Amino acid sequence: MAFGKRKSGDKGDENTPGAESADVQAPVADDDLDGPFDIEDFDDAETALVGRHDLGAVLIPENEAAELAVEVNQQGVPTMAWMVTSHGRYNVTAYAAPKAGGLWREVVTEVADSLRNESAEVSIQDGPWGREVVGHMTNGPEPVVMRFIGVDGYRWMVRGAAVGSPENAEAIARDLRNALSDTVVKRGDTPQPVRNMLPLQLSESLVARLRARAEQMMAEQARQAGQEYVPQPPPPEPAARRSEQGSAMQQLRTITGG
Repeated sequence: MAFGKRKSGDKGDENTPGAESADVQAPVADDDLDGPFDIEDFDDAETALVGRHDLGAVLIPENEAAELAVEVNQQGVPTMAWMVTSHGRYNVTAYAAPKAGGLWREVVTEVADSLRNESAEVSIQDGPWGREVVGHMTNGPEPVVMRFIGVDGYRWMVRGAAVGSPENAEAIARDLRNALSDTVVKRGDTPQPVRNMLPLQLSESLVARLRARAEQMMAEQARQAGQEYVPQPPPPEPAARRSEQGSAMQQLRTITGG
């Protein structure tokens, strides 16, 4: 578990320029501080990288019981990152939001309507950060439960999604909540349209780990098949690393790593 340290005079300080006191809670004691965090909550931004996967706009905590799987499009651009566990899978994405917050209140209804359009049985439940959307889908090969959790921050909103079987629904929900409570958001100062998904970008060290893991898996598969594995040169980096927003159920190629 990585830990954050809020600066004095942070975004929640009523004296901070641009803060709207009517919508910002008073700072809490460090012992009570819980995430998601803003990168500005750290006295040293480098410490935010410790124990977390660097995915560009979000830093999600590493999980020894989970495997990181990154979805990419045909051009090799990352579109979504999942943490896959024995309970199911979850992801955390960040979006540009108004300074006043409140975006999740709007998104809750839209997510629920989207699930209903996919013939899911939908319920709204109370969670640690407020309302959570739960969809029970039975129109696929196997029934699955999808849970969406949103948290409003300063000029950003984080949305977590968890997918698991009905018997593992509560367990994967706990995994997602644990991840959200220690996630760090790097919003940046670049103006972004509200609701725009903040870019998913993989750090060079993470890309190297994913490639090494993929090669290890392919070598093991070749060994089991009695074949010789010849490592392939890495594909050229795409000109643009901007992520593409996709459906939670979209099936794409994955690069898998620990």
